[in-house]
Amino acid sequence: MIQTARRKLFIALISATLLTMALVWVVVALNTRDESAIETEPASFIATLSTASSEQQLARGAYLARVGNCASCHTQPGGAAYAGGVAIDTPFGAIYAGNLTPDIKTGLGTWNTSHFWRAMHNGRSKDGHLLYPAFPYPQMTIVTRADSDAIFLYLRSLPAVEQPNKAHALRWPYNTQAALALWRAMFFKPARYQTQPDKSALWNRGSYLIEGLAHCAACHAPRNALGAITADSPLSGGSLLVDKWFAPSLLHIDEASVANWSDAEVVKLLQAGVAKHGSVNGAMAKVVFGSTQYLTAEDLQSMANYLKTLPVLNKQSVQFEPAEKDVMLRGGRIYEQHCANCHGDTGEGVAGVYPSLHANRAVNMQNTNNLIRIIVEGGFAPVTEKNPRPYGMPPMGHVLSDRDIADVLTFVRQSFQNHAAILSELEVMQARD
Repeated sequence: MIQTARRKLFIALISATLLTMALVWVVVALNTRDESAIETEPASFIATLSTASSEQQLARGAYLARVGNCASCHTQPGGAAYAGGVAIDTPFGAIYAGNLTPDIKTGLGTWNTSHFWRAMHNGRSKDGHLLYPAFPYPQMTIVTRADSDAIFLYLRSLPAVEQPNKAHALRWPYNTQAALALWRAMFFKPARYQTQPDKSALWNRGSYLIEGLAHCAACHAPRNALGAITADSPLSGGSLLVDKWFAPSLLHIDEASVANWSDAEVVKLLQAGVAKHGSVNGAMAKVVFGSTQYLTAEDLQSMANYLKTLPVLNKQSVQFEPAEKDVMLRGGRIYEQHCANCHGDTGEGVAGVYPSLHANRAVNMQNTNNLIRIIVEGGFAPVTEKNPRPYGMPPMGHVLSDRDIADVLTFVRQSFQNHAAILSELEVMQARD
């Protein structure tokens, strides 16, 4: 019997070893696919160099880096441009953005265009190790070699800054290359942008920018427990960003769809941060401030054209329980004391200054994180050339308790033609913490 048990144990160990080796082989094989693309991608950018001055190429690269809003993650507040060090908080720990300046020791000084292209297209660093998708290569993968080379040329023109890259603070096993390789095998495949011949050139340009370099899905897509985008429509919303701001769905008419907006209003929102039907706050305000306000009129028009043609998901009727009378009375008193001066006694607001609260989709949204963040931290549109002195809402987190915020938001969500669920004190506490 002992020999039989030993034999079974030996067979089980051999089977487990073979299975592990097979799994490793599969993971490695899947993660080396498309590596040949480093050299086979048509380098149309090289041909462009012979007909355009280096100044024009640098300007183009700087513009494309603006489209990608690269500085927002790779520049610390008050720090040297693109020297890295910004912490990107994830459910798995903190990831620190790298140094993109041409420093030999700590930056991209020893990289060439092919190394940079591989990072953009295939999510691999110069030495071949796998990059974490906090660097949005799942979207950047469709960026053309020409655009990648132009961005790299611009980064190489920056002053070199010796600033060592910080080690990521990820929990085990997320801090291992094996876990990352398995994640990539399941959820990532290098791709190229496929032009839609039945669509206009304007639409295709907007699609290329939004799906690729602007990487909108990095925020506006639902994700699974492993952080991978799960929906067939990757702009259907669902991510909680830095400080728990919520990226709403760009498909749902009751969240952030612009299907019923005019092209001009969409362009205005991306360029100025404010428009007739809404304004940007929180994480999106940083995108407008650092990126979209600088885009060309043609690119803004192309993005508007694409966003307006996204499939529309209509609002579903939600059954909610009316708040108790004392909650509404208390919330109404808080509103009168702290909110009515700007938003009006009946929530009418001031056109072009303070938003109306009447049938306001931000107020009615099922996810209430943004409402809470606006009251706690304040709501500020970005300073832009088209809106140099934006009006804002002062932070009230130091004045109002969790119960105060819950009651006043419940009052607003069930007044002024709004029909939304009660907000609890626990929800406020969780969003505030």
